[in-house]
Amino acid sequence: MGRLLIVSNRLPITVSKRSGILYYEHSVGGLATGMACLKHDNQVWIGWSGLASEKIHAKDDRNIRTQLEKQGCAPVGLSSADIRDYYYGFCNKTIWPLFHYFPYYCIYESKLWQRYERVNARFCEAVLDIAEPEDRIWIHDYQLMLLPQMLREHLPEVAIGFFLHIPFPSFELLRLLPWRTEILRGLLGADLIGFHEYDYVRHFLSSVHRICGVEHALGTLTVDNRLVRVDAFPMGIDFEKYAHARQNSTVQSRIDSLTRKMGSRKIIVSIDRLDYTKGILHRLEAFDWFLTCYPNYRQKVCLVLVAVPSRTRVESYADLRRQIEHLVGRINGTYGTIDWMPISYMYRSLPFEELVALYTVADVALITPLRDGMNLVAKEYIAAKVDSDSRGVLILSEMAGAACELSEALVVNPHDKERIVEAIVQALEMDPREQSHRNRQMQQRLSRYTVQRWAHDFMESFEQIKAQQKKLASRKINRSIRKQLVESYRQARRRLLLLDYDGTLQEFVSHPERAKPDAELLAILTRLCKDRKNEVVIISGRDKDTLTEWLGDLDLSLVAEHGNWIRKQGAQWRCVESMVVDWKTIVRPIMELYMDRTPGSFIEEKDFSLVWHCRRSEPDLARLRTYELRDAVVHLTENMNLGVFEGSKILEVKSITSNKGTAAEQWIRQEHWDLILAAGDDYTDEDIFAVLPETAFSIKIGQGGSRARYNADTVTVMRSILRILTGTVSETDVSDHG
Repeated sequence: MGRLLIVSNRLPITVSKRSGILYYEHSVGGLATGMACLKHDNQVWIGWSGLASEKIHAKDDRNIRTQLEKQGCAPVGLSSADIRDYYYGFCNKTIWPLFHYFPYYCIYESKLWQRYERVNARFCEAVLDIAEPEDRIWIHDYQLMLLPQMLREHLPEVAIGFFLHIPFPSFELLRLLPWRTEILRGLLGADLIGFHEYDYVRHFLSSVHRICGVEHALGTLTVDNRLVRVDAFPMGIDFEKYAHARQNSTVQSRIDSLTRKMGSRKIIVSIDRLDYTKGILHRLEAFDWFLTCYPNYRQKVCLVLVAVPSRTRVESYADLRRQIEHLVGRINGTYGTIDWMPISYMYRSLPFEELVALYTVADVALITPLRDGMNLVAKEYIAAKVDSDSRGVLILSEMAGAACELSEALVVNPHDKERIVEAIVQALEMDPREQSHRNRQMQQRLSRYTVQRWAHDFMESFEQIKAQQKKLASRKINRSIRKQLVESYRQARRRLLLLDYDGTLQEFVSHPERAKPDAELLAILTRLCKDRKNEVVIISGRDKDTLTEWLGDLDLSLVAEHGNWIRKQGAQWRCVESMVVDWKTIVRPIMELYMDRTPGSFIEEKDFSLVWHCRRSEPDLARLRTYELRDAVVHLTENMNLGVFEGSKILEVKSITSNKGTAAEQWIRQEHWDLILAAGDDYTDEDIFAVLPETAFSIKIGQGGSRARYNADTVTVMRSILRILTGTVSETDVSDHG
């Protein structure tokens, strides 16, 4: 096991320079706080130090690198222009608002996107400088979404994980982004992609399907013939740190001080970064309405509002601060008295001891973001209540990722001002025993799924997907297997080649008639046929007329419609079974109904089958209609000698009297073959693989379970194998990827 390389925009240590002196301080933020709890024997954290590169002299650079290296960190140099256009620009003026469902704040500028690409490339260089083949690379968050694929291009076998700490938007929002395909392709360079909750997983998988055309099976994708797993890992906290913080004398002192200051008043605490996604203005408006509707609570309740400075260089954030402070001033001016202010407002971050003390004394935590990836503050508040009889009520927005785990909280819609007011009243009047009961249930959950457990689960899934990849790689055609095949081919005096067409020799296309063989394929087949030792058989699902038009002039045998029509070399087409197809009059109207209901779909009719194509249809609709059509047709044909088969963007209904396997047996039994090579890509080709002798070389194109002995990644790889056999290229000139 190699090292763990953690890669994020910022290091957990922030470097600053004041009056010529370098200062090293722990970074603030959920990622730095959460990852600080991890324990790994050998890890390196790669990220920006916090100082612009042009402000660092050569001597300071050496000192900074030395000091950071002692703490397991490797800095990435970013200039002021990088920070302006990459971080404050594309990251926080495009990605952040779009992914948090604020598209009207988004700026789409090519200049900012280009800087984002360049900075991701710089991070790639920094990782490549220290990465080794056995390392595990764990990339974090939206600032580095291009990095996984960049690293994959240089280190194709390295283990790469990615975790997004903010929401992932629905397809309808993501499609607004001009560079959506590049972002998705960047993320798909990882082996494991993690999100806080399943809604984000669902949105990501939907977007990948619709934009990149990649489908998933139970959260696992096949990308460039590599398995990629996508899953939800809700980030936890260091539960023990907050649960027993009260035992710290400084914390207890702060608790005593706050208790004396607040007296018998109820405390509502609200702690957030100052960000428009946090719903602070909505929260203040609800509190204002609460004081209006329930005057009996005036002078008995105090809202402690802590807004931690964030992205101070972004204009919208400065404007938000002005709005918040104006509203706080108005509410205090309207309801306040000489000895009571409804809102105690702080625009700063709080040290840990003061923060935990505030959690402990607060009767209510009002956490109502408009959209939040997780929100660890809600979890910290509940954890801090362990040593205070678990009393306290959490009011939590349903738009926060944490709401899925903290269902015992009072969950509200952050846009529903009246419901928030009701929740405040309910919280203030809730029986202490009910408060304790609710909180203890949440505490038990949080104590089990800590940040350490979160990281452990992610790394465990990381190892599982790599093991699965390795298992599949053992079946993959590589240089050694190709060498065995070439040697057997050269020594054989009689060879049988059983080759599927679509998906094996030719790529799939949106219009089936456009899959006509190109010059390269015709040249490969011509050379194979000219070798008198070869018997070449194309076994396809295509109709006989198409195969005749495309391949009829070559000196080979053809099998059409999955074995129902056979034309042996130099002979005429022969029908294997009777032409009784009365069933089509029953099935065709059903298919036509679903064709009309599914824009882009069409029906292909063959002698012995009907095929419903949906490759050009909207993916989710096509998937739904395929399931519906399959169920309808299966019900209609259950007493007929028919099979209903779901393939790549198709649903085929055909006679099951004959199949590719029964057709292939006519050649397999014909004579003794020194070498049999069979290749196919889908369920129909499994019938061929099933009837082959054990000594045959059988190859499935693509991933997935198969009776075939080997897997080839793509049509390109399969063609390369055939080119080697024909002597067109040397075996040493072909890579494992074709």
